[in-house]
Amino acid sequence: MKRVPSRKLRAIVPALFCLLAVRSFAQENLSNAAKIRFYYEAGLHKNGVVGSTLVLVRNGQVVFNDRFGLQQKSPNVPVDDNTTYHWASCTKTLTGIAIMQLRDRGLLSLDDPLIKYIPELATVHDPFGPISQATIRHVMAHAGGFRDATWPWRDDDKEWQPFEPTQWSQLVAMMPYSEVAFAPGSRFSYSNLGVIFLGEIIERLSGDPFAVYMEKNVLRPLGMSRSYYDRSPYFLLKYRSHSWDLKNGKLSEDSFDFNTGITRSNGGLNAPVSDMLKYLKFLLGEISGSPASAEYETVLKRSSLEGMWKPFLPVTPDDDFQSRSGAHDEVATSFFVHTDGSLKLIGHAGWQNGFRSHFYIEPKTRSAYIVAYNTDAQDDHSTDKNPSTGTRGAPLQNTRSFDFALRDYLIDHFFNK
Repeated sequence: MKRVPSRKLRAIVPALFCLLAVRSFAQENLSNAAKIRFYYEAGLHKNGVVGSTLVLVRNGQVVFNDRFGLQQKSPNVPVDDNTTYHWASCTKTLTGIAIMQLRDRGLLSLDDPLIKYIPELATVHDPFGPISQATIRHVMAHAGGFRDATWPWRDDDKEWQPFEPTQWSQLVAMMPYSEVAFAPGSRFSYSNLGVIFLGEIIERLSGDPFAVYMEKNVLRPLGMSRSYYDRSPYFLLKYRSHSWDLKNGKLSEDSFDFNTGITRSNGGLNAPVSDMLKYLKFLLGEISGSPASAEYETVLKRSSLEGMWKPFLPVTPDDDFQSRSGAHDEVATSFFVHTDGSLKLIGHAGWQNGFRSHFYIEPKTRSAYIVAYNTDAQDDHSTDKNPSTGTRGAPLQNTRSFDFALRDYLIDHFFNK
């Protein structure tokens, strides 16, 4: 056997140790990935979800990507990387970024009253003082006092009615019948209507229709070439996921390729997860001075983006904002902050027309996750009572509850690993 010179041996040994360390780290990640996949897919099966995608990002790189189930039935089409989901209220974060772009260009201030740009609001009833108290910043933080639903008068049993109002004039016509529910800035109360006002401001200041402005100034610069608002371009229609509601064991398909109408600024975005990952990379940022960092700065200054993540008001826990013991949520500017121990996550959820979605980022470690479901299982606690005690138990099938449980699982087994 040929003898290895001691000098070469001294060079080889550290390399071997390094190789073993890398291999051990990879095996450890593989083991953790298997546990995450098992938890995730077991939850999807239990809750009757037809199709879903979960992606984890660490240090800006994808480390886990699981595509589950179907995007279409009859014939069956499996979920893959091309599957386009509806992101519902996650859209609001991109709308907020567009408002910040206009702010940075000197076209508005976040503390400007809404009525400065939308004089039609003068007809809204405000028992707390002049309507001019409600500012752009307030509605970005769901603190303007406006109602949640854009159009609370729709009858879901009448399919001939539009999914959402299709014209701004329809909202204007109802403003004399609308009121401010609390003093602007005094508390949090989720408002889809308030974000429509932001979309209208974007159109009036830019001169572009909302979707055109977003394509030119957010989606295209970030390389989100397969993302769009409302109905699908014909060449992308085959990738769009169908969606379902699941209630008391009955699965029913929702409207396919629907139009969100005038509400597109608060919930109109459709995109494959691959495009949404480009958005997450923008949120996570790159090393200062790198080419990618410079490109991101042309979309929005890093200081402006991070300013959007400063907590504005506490969020009272409810079914839509669930937190385990010791954790809590706060609303920021077009984003939410979830604090669990020493961990702070920035993100947003979405739900509409059978779709649910969620993303969270941790900028400090450039880690994140994003998940989308095409099935909204909606059993509530009342369907699972203990017959001997009459007390409510866990939901039978509920996508929302599983989504929050998944977040807490990933906090323990991904972010805090």
